[in-house]
Amino acid sequence: QVQLVESGGGLVQAGGSLRLSCAASGRTFSTYAGWFRQAPGKEREFVAAIYWSGGATYYADSVKGRFTISNDYAKNTVYLQMNSLKPEDTAVYYCAARTNAGIATLPRAALYDYWGQGTQVTVSS
Repeated sequence: QVQLVESGGGLVQAGGSLRLSCAASGRTFSTYAGWFRQAPGKEREFVAAIYWSGGATYYADSVKGRFTISNDYAKNTVYLQMNSLKPEDTAVYYCAARTNAGIATLPRAALYDYWGQGTQVTVSS
C-alpha cells in the first residue's frame, strides 16, 4: 500500500510560480508517478507523469514549457514546478501512482492505483 500526501498549493497571481510536493509512504513509488488536476465542473485531467526509476517525463500539451515534474528517489517524493501560471490552471491538483506500464495510457486516471487527497491551486488574474 502507498500513501500519498501533497503539499504546496495556494493562491498566486497570474504569471507566478508554485511548487507542489508529493511524499509517498508505506512503500516506494510505483512505476510511474503523475499529477492530475480537476477544476470545478470538469473532469480530472492529466498534467504530467514521470517514470520513477528512469526519470523520463511526459506532459499534457497545456502545460508543456511551463510545468516541470521531477523526483527525489532518496526522499520518495515527486514534485511539480509550475511557472507562468494562468487563471485556467486553477484546480485541485492530485498526485497519483501506478504500477502498470504503458506510456500511451499515462493520461488515463483510472489506471492509477494510488491517489493523494489533493491540494488547491488558485491563480488570480
